Amino acid sequence: MIDTKNSENYPWLKSYPSAIDWDTDIPLRPVYEILDDTCAKYPDNPAFDFLGKKYNWREIGDLVDRFAAGLQKIGVDKGSHVGLFLPNSPYYLIAYYAILKAGGVVVNFNPLYPRKELLHQIEDSEIDIMVTLDLAMLYDKMDGMPGEAGLKKLVICRFTDILPFPKNILFKLAKAKEIAKIKPSDSCVWFHDLIKSSASHALKTPDIDPANDLAVIQYTGGTTGVPKGAMLTHGNILANVEQSALWFEGKKDGEEKMLGVLPFFHVFAMTAIMNLSVKSAFEIIATPRFDLLDTLKIIDKKKPNYFPAVPAIYSAINNCPKLQNYDLTSLRYCMSGGAPLPVEVKKRFEKATGCVVVEGYGLTESSPVLCVNPINGVNKAGSIGMPLPGTVIELHDPEDKARIVDVGERGELCARGPQVMKGYWNKVDATNDTLRDGLLFTGDIATMDEDGYFFIVDRLKDMIITNGYNVYPRNVEEAIYLHDSVEECVVAGISDAARGEIVKAWVKLKEGKALNGDDLKGFLKDHLSPMEIPKRIEFRDEALPKTMIGKLSRKDLLEQEAKKS
Repeated sequence: MIDTKNSENYPWLKSYPSAIDWDTDIPLRPVYEILDDTCAKYPDNPAFDFLGKKYNWREIGDLVDRFAAGLQKIGVDKGSHVGLFLPNSPYYLIAYYAILKAGGVVVNFNPLYPRKELLHQIEDSEIDIMVTLDLAMLYDKMDGMPGEAGLKKLVICRFTDILPFPKNILFKLAKAKEIAKIKPSDSCVWFHDLIKSSASHALKTPDIDPANDLAVIQYTGGTTGVPKGAMLTHGNILANVEQSALWFEGKKDGEEKMLGVLPFFHVFAMTAIMNLSVKSAFEIIATPRFDLLDTLKIIDKKKPNYFPAVPAIYSAINNCPKLQNYDLTSLRYCMSGGAPLPVEVKKRFEKATGCVVVEGYGLTESSPVLCVNPINGVNKAGSIGMPLPGTVIELHDPEDKARIVDVGERGELCARGPQVMKGYWNKVDATNDTLRDGLLFTGDIATMDEDGYFFIVDRLKDMIITNGYNVYPRNVEEAIYLHDSVEECVVAGISDAARGEIVKAWVKLKEGKALNGDDLKGFLKDHLSPMEIPKRIEFRDEALPKTMIGKLSRKDLLEQEAKKS
């Protein structure tokens, strides 16, 4: 529970948007009820646009109910763990809500994972059933898993069924090799057969306790070791959707469009794109993956209003040579998350599009959103904004975790609120280390200004200690981005016998630009202390490595560095 009696001591309240009550009651109920509400209120409104094939909310709701009944028919009941191994598509939305409505728990899987990682996560999460596509790139990784990993069933969705005419015909002809060769098996069942068979099986709505019953087991990115499954309850996820909906004051339910290029299996897109759209009856325009020109064409032609993305996507748009050929003025709300948003990237995107980008912050363990800059109000560049309604943020001294630091002082960001996870699946020690008396210790270092705005300095584990001096990679990256020749950069510490660690930067230049290490170091002298200036700079001709969601990957660069050493 939030200690509302001391709410006057929370500095952000004096700057809080006047139209939003920070101390509002956040209702707890089963997640699938927001879909039921939208289907009842806006049945004929457009709900999903996938590569030109459209569905309304009545059609989505009907498919969810039929699939939920079909899942119950093959053994899904309250507490069953069901995996989703899907890219963005109508199948993802339908399967997600059908699993919850059948009483099951969704476990998300990254379609790019190699078979070894998939096997580990299947075994760790104890799933009974996996839902996937009949595309070779997905099904081939799952082939044989029922025997090897203990899966009981594979539910297979036919990709061509969700393509519009004539794409559905052309795909079979031109890309037949991409369709998996599936042998009949007792362990395999087709989605289209399940929704037909559901007519003979009445859907039994489960009795859900939102505060305690799990909705999703969401695995962390694994940047600090083996991925852990964050247990998110119905209450956690529903609360974060309600909080986000409150934050987007001025949104027009049933009238607007959401662009979904981030993968729904990632917790940011799950909440800020898919579930927020369901709650608000937005039309979701979804693509299986991010492609720069396709995205610009969609914005130009289909006029979406909401566009949550990661900084690397906004940067790619900034640096598109043909950006002036596309009309991006339909965009009203752009929220950046998943990684720190460089100030220069934000400024350039806003200048190019006329749409203000609000930076937010969250993590898997908080469903994920904790803080966002105001939609209407002071939007501080470099800040992650203020806590969402019902959320308390405290900064604790990393050395003395019981002490809350003063305004302007660095501390570990800790959070309390209805969106904070129940714990890690089957990992009691990790849970106790991260959750203490309901307070989530994030591992991120931040400061708070007098107005109650928070600023992420860096991650505790990413901080570079060189000659005993603390260097924060984000601070160095922000300075490098100020050079107008730089398109992408990542900064990290690498081992050094004399100093312990030294600062290294990986840099990709904009097309047609030239820059050498000495010139960049000279430029940085006006922006950084001598200890912060990178000792080594590696220029890359190709784009820097990224995660599936599009975040620049420090982890991959450090692994490449280790192999070279």
